[in-house]
Amino acid sequence: MIYPWLVFLHVISVLGFVMSHGISVGIYFSLHHERNADRIRLLLQNSSSSLGIMQFSLLLLLITGIITGFIGRWWGRGWIWLSIGILVVLFVAMEFLGVKMFNNIRLAVGLPSTRGQKPRAELASIEELGALLDHFQPFLLAGIGFGGLAVIAWLMMFKPF
Repeated sequence: MIYPWLVFLHVISVLGFVMSHGISVGIYFSLHHERNADRIRLLLQNSSSSLGIMQFSLLLLLITGIITGFIGRWWGRGWIWLSIGILVVLFVAMEFLGVKMFNNIRLAVGLPSTRGQKPRAELASIEELGALLDHFQPFLLAGIGFGGLAVIAWLMMFKPF
């Protein structure tokens, strides 16, 4: 009887993660065209506001996924391992394509990074900031994130192997 509740919590945690992460995604798209350092700072400060909810949702997602994997006896099936592999690939891709770039922009406009790195003593020039923002790829990040989550959802729903 606990299994359906754990699956429910797992799905709710995914929704919480996507909802809280959506704030950052929206800001990614706004940053791509922004060149005003004050507005960029404000956008980046807003993106940090949902990190706690996002991290809690991710932790709950992992805990409920692991427990339901045991209760449902899914650990012998390939779909659950592929789902975990895709999730790891998503984390790595988001770290290198998203978080790293996001933190470089944060440091350039005088904000600390989300990893605790102190801001630069001197703000980036407009040209340097423009070059950073020109290399930022929000469509690629969103496509990788959405595509990966869509494949994981398909694997969980249809359990093909």
